[in-house]
Amino acid sequence: MSQNAKQVITRFAPSPTGFLHIGGARTALFNWLFARHHGGKFMLRIEDTDRKRSTQEAIDAILDGMSWLGLDWDDEPIFQYSRADRHREVAEQLLEKGLAYRCYATPEELTEMRETAKAEGRPVGYDGRWRDRDPSEAPEGVSPAIRLKAPRDGATTIHDHVQGEVTVQNQELDDMILLRSDGSPTYMLSVVVDDHDMGITHIIRGDDHLTNAFRQKLLYQAMDWETPIFAHIPLIYGPDGKKLSKRHGALGVDAYRDMGYLPDALRNYLVRLGWAHGDDEIFSTEQATEWFSIEGINKSPARFDFDKLANLNGHYIRNADEEKLAQLIKPLIDKQLDKSLDDNLCQRLIAALPSLKERAKDINELASSGLFYFRESPLPFEEKAEKLLTDEAKGYLKDLLQRLSGLNNWVKSDIHDQIAATVADNDVGFGKVAKPLRAALTGLAASPGNIDDIMVILGEDESKKRLEQAIS
Repeated sequence: MSQNAKQVITRFAPSPTGFLHIGGARTALFNWLFARHHGGKFMLRIEDTDRKRSTQEAIDAILDGMSWLGLDWDDEPIFQYSRADRHREVAEQLLEKGLAYRCYATPEELTEMRETAKAEGRPVGYDGRWRDRDPSEAPEGVSPAIRLKAPRDGATTIHDHVQGEVTVQNQELDDMILLRSDGSPTYMLSVVVDDHDMGITHIIRGDDHLTNAFRQKLLYQAMDWETPIFAHIPLIYGPDGKKLSKRHGALGVDAYRDMGYLPDALRNYLVRLGWAHGDDEIFSTEQATEWFSIEGINKSPARFDFDKLANLNGHYIRNADEEKLAQLIKPLIDKQLDKSLDDNLCQRLIAALPSLKERAKDINELASSGLFYFRESPLPFEEKAEKLLTDEAKGYLKDLLQRLSGLNNWVKSDIHDQIAATVADNDVGFGKVAKPLRAALTGLAASPGNIDDIMVILGEDESKKRLEQAIS
């Protein structure tokens, strides 16, 4: 793997210690959009060096979440732990160059160092006690860590493409550990080596990593490697302006899928969390790819808003293809009814979706709102619907049923005419007939769709069967 300056290469590098949370999903999306905008590559690296907390279940959740969101990556995922030998090799090269050294400080000494610094009000960091000592002074039986010999004077500046120019005095950066005393590479070393070897040109990540960037830049300079372009994006906050927590919506992508959000809607919502293109709120992935730039990323934190996400999801549901929607909600309907919809009922579902999706905010609501189309007789009635089926109302329904029996064609206009005739001949308000009719056909006092549309979708036989059941 070699750096190719001519091609933009970004990466998403999650730790597989849990689900793909919403902040990580946005970071992945920004990297994906930037790479796709420039015709470059978007790489995936699993940072699984924390062997105690890394799990296969978490890796699967990350891959599954990204696939569901439509964030395809180039090449095979890279697993950081498998590259430990390469990370150690770089640490050894730095030793040979005199830019790293072996540190024999014991855990007890390091603890005492931290406590003394705290007591004296100084920054807590390594004091460099083995920086210039001769290795012959090494105590017996102590395995050394390897530390970077960081510059003591001057300053390190990051030209960040979101945060602007940020500078830290080098005296604030202590000699960080590259290899622990057991020979395992640290996160800082592994990240820099992997980003270099993968040819990463742009590192787009949360601004909680900004402090890491200064130390990582020192490593790039020590190895005479080109430093990637940094862009540290503000974190996502809750509606109250506080750090995003589970109560705000800091859930896994899988939770949003289970709550009934469409991937297109979540993608659109996430890209607008901290990035803008004029006043545009709703746009396709193709438009987002065409328009996306680092310059459009805001410096201030974005606020997560469930109401906005729900409204956006409703928009995408209303504009979704009925056949694709049917494929999404069929398993939910099958589960709630404890049966599998056959081909005829699937066609009924597709026919019902234009009216069902008008008010639905999520897929679960959409599935539940249409259950009445697929229930078998005798139809269960909710209490409010049952109260509508008075003796007087049943008389109107009986009259309507006789009129419907004379129809040659089961079409909306003819059905509507018979309902209107029943209302007129009985000299009552439309609701006196329509409300019990809806209850008879759906088992509900309120349901989506016009009543004549419902009857067309149910079909002649099923509509009459339900009317007969309600009357009896």
